[in-house]
Amino acid sequence: MRTTIIRFFQLEAAGGLLLIAAAAAALIINNSPLSWLYNAFLEAPVVAQIGSLQIAKPALLWINDGLMALFFLVIGLEVKREILEGHLSNPAQIILPGAAAIGGMVVPAAIYVLLNMNNSTALGGWAIPMATDIAFALGVLALLGKRVPLSLKLFLMTLAIIDDLGAIIVIALFYSGELSHLALGLAALSLLTLIILNRLGVVRLAPYLLVGLVLWVCVLKSGVHATLAGVALAMCIPLRTQAGEDSPLLSLEHGLHPWVAFAILPLFAFANAGVPLAGLSLESFTHPVSMGISAGLLLGKTLGVFGLTWLVVACGLAKLPSEANWGQVLGVSILCGIGFTMSLFVGSLAFVPGVSPFAGVDRMGILTGSLLAALIGYAVMAMTSGKR
Repeated sequence: MRTTIIRFFQLEAAGGLLLIAAAAAALIINNSPLSWLYNAFLEAPVVAQIGSLQIAKPALLWINDGLMALFFLVIGLEVKREILEGHLSNPAQIILPGAAAIGGMVVPAAIYVLLNMNNSTALGGWAIPMATDIAFALGVLALLGKRVPLSLKLFLMTLAIIDDLGAIIVIALFYSGELSHLALGLAALSLLTLIILNRLGVVRLAPYLLVGLVLWVCVLKSGVHATLAGVALAMCIPLRTQAGEDSPLLSLEHGLHPWVAFAILPLFAFANAGVPLAGLSLESFTHPVSMGISAGLLLGKTLGVFGLTWLVVACGLAKLPSEANWGQVLGVSILCGIGFTMSLFVGSLAFVPGVSPFAGVDRMGILTGSLLAALIGYAVMAMTSGKR
């Protein structure tokens, strides 16, 4: 079990470092003479058609709606595994990271709303600073090596999983478009088929993936965000088997995780982090949307995560992670302000690129807040973590 956890952290940390490289490449290319090539790539039309069923989207939306469904599938698999036999299966182990995650979602959203309450359109971005990018955060922690105790990494991982679960609920409730009742009905039928497969004890992955593809198409056409199909599919794939076969859930999770960490998420970061810096001024950073996001990520996450952690420990409801000190908890709280992947994703739903006037402003806030959280969080962790 310990070896599996360490392998998970190594994979996430390496993926986080690759995310940094992809985001930097996007910023450089989109602010160079090759910017036309970057935009041509994002706007390239991609069409998939079977008979009269046609899905035509630019490459950017295929990445955000299609490939990111696989990212949410992996999140769903991780959440289900943790609930059934991992850290989320023991209520005593959930209290501390659960409270920290709630604080880390509520306080950033409150700060954003406070700074944008006079603009009803801008208020649509209230959920952008709520998320934590676990790959990016673990990538920063990896720079400190064994100086960071494993228990603290587990605390961050559990917190981020609960955080992701909260983000999924928010996306489902607040960021869906106009609904198609026919497509929703077909999606429900597909989901029912997946549940029946599970209850019949089917352990082969092929039937689940085939019906899951139909589910994704139906959800895409329904007005509910298509990535939620990945979560629904994950909840139907069995973890345990009766005849001793390999776990379908673990097989799929282990098979997809490297592709998500080293291909899909870096591609998503490359496609969404290319903020044009031409005409950049002080107003770009002091705009209420940008300020709300950056302040929510840097200050809101720190206050919410650290504050609720301190409160739970002070009330005697839980103990600090073993071998960790309050300085390290503060450092991890700051690192939770690295929103990046999930923040960019929610931002693309709240402020549609090319449509909303806040589309570029929100990314500036995400990059600024995430970068400051990474630098300050690393500095605090380095100062409070002794040699191991």
